[in-house]
Amino acid sequence: MPAGRRTRVRIEPGGPLLVEGPVEIVTPDGETVESDRFVVALCACRRSKRYPFCDTSHRRRSRQGAQRPEE
Repeated sequence: MPAGRRTRVRIEPGGPLLVEGPVEIVTPDGETVESDRFVVALCACRRSKRYPFCDTSHRRRSRQGAQRPEE
C-alpha cells in the first residue's frame, strides 16, 4: 500500500461493512476470498447466501419484523 493511503471501512447501521477495494478476505474457516471491486459490501449479519459478501439478506429480515399500520 502506498505511503499515506489507508483502507476505508464504513459501518452501515443495520447493514454491511463497506470496504474500499480491492480486498483479500480471510473467512473464519481459513478460506481466502478476493474482490477487485472498488467498494466491497461485507456481510455483518451472517444471513447472506454469498457470505462473506452481502446479498442484502439483512433487509428482508428487518421487513418481516415490521408492523403494518392499521387502516
